[in-house]
Amino acid sequence: MRFSIIVPVYNRPDEVDELLESLCGQTFRDFEVVIVEDGSSKPCDDVCRKYASQLDIHYYTKNNSGPGQTRNYGAERSNGEYLIVLDSDCVLPTGYLQAVEDELQASPADAFGGPDRAHDSFTPVQKAINYSMTSFFTTGGIRGGKKQMDKKFYPRSFNMGIRSSLYRQLNGFSDMRFGEDIDFSIRIYKSGARCRLFPEAWVWHKRRTDLGKFFKQVHNSGIARINLYKKYPESLKLVHMLPAAFTVVVVLSAFTVLVPFALVIFIDSTLRNKSVRIGALSILASIVQLTGYGTGFIKAWWLRCVCGRNEELQAYRETFYK
Repeated sequence: MRFSIIVPVYNRPDEVDELLESLCGQTFRDFEVVIVEDGSSKPCDDVCRKYASQLDIHYYTKNNSGPGQTRNYGAERSNGEYLIVLDSDCVLPTGYLQAVEDELQASPADAFGGPDRAHDSFTPVQKAINYSMTSFFTTGGIRGGKKQMDKKFYPRSFNMGIRSSLYRQLNGFSDMRFGEDIDFSIRIYKSGARCRLFPEAWVWHKRRTDLGKFFKQVHNSGIARINLYKKYPESLKLVHMLPAAFTVVVVLSAFTVLVPFALVIFIDSTLRNKSVRIGALSILASIVQLTGYGTGFIKAWWLRCVCGRNEELQAYRETFYK
């Protein structure tokens, strides 16, 4: 078995349906699918049975423990040479697995990841959120962009692959509730393994459906970055501090900063998405992305680095898990 696709699921049967449908269309066929239900009250067992004749699919249920431990549960029950971790809200183009295979044949890798895109069917808000998470102007290209501020590419768990033997050697994902994928990527690099970006192995990633949920997501990411800094001080880079700096500057001099920033975002997003509406929504999404992350970063920095709190911080946990 070449690939095992590991998907943790929490109350998202409709999204699993779309993901599995896209897996049925893959041109490369040497793979299995491992779906692990993380204590859901809305299980997707009926959805998995629907595709049982078309896919080598394995469905498991367990008590809720968060995505990292759920991925580990699936990995322990997988058979592939490589594990590919996907989020349940992803949809794959037909050539996704073939693109992964082509990259591995061209130049071996122990771990890898790919970027994400917005599908034409996504709502304007989802497209705006996708823009804010992938634009060089907001994230520095750290999620697989053509231009990026950090020389290393750290795969994220919405689209991450790793040799199964290395996964087990590193004991998989940690028990961190947020930032567990970056923690894993850091440990991959520290092990001396070769980790690469596969630019053509991209996915459509739905992300959050409204700006309120999006704020909570990125706020948690800002907190997670300080938690990661406390574990790996060398992992904190300039690009990770920029949202906090943006937040402080906006508070101190909102008008002079927001107007040119909004203009750049509006023009860039409008041209990329060919939509004035998405360009306008991208201004809001980008401000939410930067200030959400920035406030989480500042809060965690104050509590952990200034006040000396030792334990990892959490926020908005119930939004994603319970």
